[in-house]
Amino acid sequence: LARDELARLWWRLPGVEKPREPGVVDYAGARWVAASDANWRRADRPDDFGVDTVIVHVTQGSFDSAVQAFQNPDHKAASHYIVGQDGRVTQMIRELDVAYHAGNRDYNERSVGIEHAGFVDRPEDFTDEMYEASARLTARICARYDIPVDRDHIIGHVEVPGTDHTDPGPHWDWDRYLKLVRRARTERARPSPSATTG
Repeated sequence: LARDELARLWWRLPGVEKPREPGVVDYAGARWVAASDANWRRADRPDDFGVDTVIVHVTQGSFDSAVQAFQNPDHKAASHYIVGQDGRVTQMIRELDVAYHAGNRDYNERSVGIEHAGFVDRPEDFTDEMYEASARLTARICARYDIPVDRDHIIGHVEVPGTDHTDPGPHWDWDRYLKLVRRARTERARPSPSATTG
C-alpha cells in the first residue's frame, strides 16, 4: 500500500514533475487558453489517477463566457475542454491534471470534462458541427486511455453522484453522439490507403 501511495504522489516532491510546455495541447484540433490555477490541480494522470470516464457538460452560456469563467480564480471550477457551436475546440487544462468540473472529487480525478457552449433547454444550440467536433475529441480521449465507448464511461454531468446539475439535459442526443464517437474512433483506427499500398 505504501509503495502504491508513493508511486501516486511522487510528482509532489519539489522539482519532480512531467515536463510541461506552455501552450501544448493534448488534442491536435484544439487551441490553448489557460484556465486559472485556482480551477484545477496539478497531477500526473494517468500515472497517479487512472482516467476511465468522459463527462459531458453544457455551459449554460456562450463559448466566450465559459472561457472567461474558467479564467476567473473565483469561479472554482473548469473543464479540460470547451466545444463551440461552430465546432471549435479550446483546451484550458491539460488532461494529465485534475480539473474541478464534476463536483465530485473521485470523478474529477478519473475523468476528462468537456463543456459544450449553449443551454440545456435549447436543442438548437447542439449543432451538427458541435456534435461532430466533440465526438472526434471524445474518440481521441477514449483511444488514449482505452476507455470503452459506451454510456457507462461517457456520461452526463447529471449522472455524477452528489451533483445538483442537470446537464447536458434532455435535448442532448446520446444515441447520435455515441454513434459519432464510435465512427470517429473506427476511422482513426483504420490504416490510411497510402499506408497499406506502400
